[in-house]
Amino acid sequence: MISRYARAEAAAIWSPQTRFRIMFEIEAHAAEAMAEIGTIPTLAARTIWEKGKDAIWDVDRIDEIEAVTKHDVIAFLTHVAEIVGPEARFLHQGMTSSDVLDTCFSVQLAQATDLLIGGVDLVLGALKRRALEHRLTPVVGRSHGIHAEPTTFGVKRAGHHAEFQRARERLLRAREEIAVCAISGAVGAFANVDPRVEAYVADKMGLKVEPVSTQVIPRDRHAAYFAALAVVASSIERLAVEIRHLQRTEVLEAEEPFDPGQKGSSAMPHKRNPILTENLTGLARLVRSAVIPALEDVALWHERDISHSSVERGIGPDATVHLDFALRRLASVVERLVVYPENMRRNLDRLGGLVHSQRVLLALTQKGVSREDAYAAVQRNAMKVWREDGRFIDLLKADPDVRPHLSDAELAELFDDAYHFKHVDTIFERVFGPGAATGAARAPR
Repeated sequence: MISRYARAEAAAIWSPQTRFRIMFEIEAHAAEAMAEIGTIPTLAARTIWEKGKDAIWDVDRIDEIEAVTKHDVIAFLTHVAEIVGPEARFLHQGMTSSDVLDTCFSVQLAQATDLLIGGVDLVLGALKRRALEHRLTPVVGRSHGIHAEPTTFGVKRAGHHAEFQRARERLLRAREEIAVCAISGAVGAFANVDPRVEAYVADKMGLKVEPVSTQVIPRDRHAAYFAALAVVASSIERLAVEIRHLQRTEVLEAEEPFDPGQKGSSAMPHKRNPILTENLTGLARLVRSAVIPALEDVALWHERDISHSSVERGIGPDATVHLDFALRRLASVVERLVVYPENMRRNLDRLGGLVHSQRVLLALTQKGVSREDAYAAVQRNAMKVWREDGRFIDLLKADPDVRPHLSDAELAELFDDAYHFKHVDTIFERVFGPGAATGAARAPR
């Protein structure tokens, strides 16, 4: 976890103090359940809670013990005993280390996912506001990076909003799948711990019971979880790359906010670089890097080994904390994005109407011209415009293969931008719901 890209709230989930607090709660709830079914004395369970519930765990002391024991859970339990006293002997009855560690990891991932969902909500809010603001702002759509046909800047943002709606749903599903509890003892057979203890702990910790834990929670859950995070990260990058392209000097249809006192380059004072969205691209790569290790963690030896442990101690904090940071950075960028409608208009007109070539092609076919002949006529004139040999509409008016079929008035109608915006309201209602475009102005011409 890189502290430069970590919010305190997200990083705190992975702090040793938080981890040990969760581990204690798991152990103490297990003790409560055991007391209820008569496995340990009720007074012992009560004492454990009373002495440990407000404890500040001495991380250095736990590390000191682990340096000798070479076992993190034993080191933790030894420190708990130093705080709780003799009743601590009733902790961890019939349990194994993975019962505590895996359940703790589930709690941490669930808590982290709640922050991620909150971050997605911020992105959704910013995208919706900007989409509605620019619902009818004309802009050229591009395919392969080349001018294609007109669209609106609002439609482009609505598309990203729909994508982040899916991101939210993915995170909800990922949270549900990962939020499971395992208190089943060695090899997961419940030989020395009653299944009722597991159910009790799961309920108290806000988790579901893992149906079959083989001493560990099966890692296909974790692989799916980190894959879901990777897809969200890729959605962040897709929008970041879009903004980076729009900020290029030759395009300049939108750009990141540039704050007072900000410097763009140590050498060139004129620079306004897309550093925030470039950073988002990098963070997306970091989050995606967790996927392959998580997939490789699925195949453990028999009922359990610990080859996954060192991996998850890294990718758990790294992926969730960096994705949390990226989502909030993206929300800020979208909210404060500087938009240049006049440049959008200029770029849209740059090729002298070539963006309407499909309308001309279709109109000719409607007049009885074969598609092959219509395509050849339109392309022939379009290529002249690419060479700056004239205006597209003028060339079409003078073309002997076009003039007999389309009048000047009909050609002029085919060059009307507003034609391309007639279904914008339908798109917005699909994304934002009925009435999303109520009261909006007519499409600009």
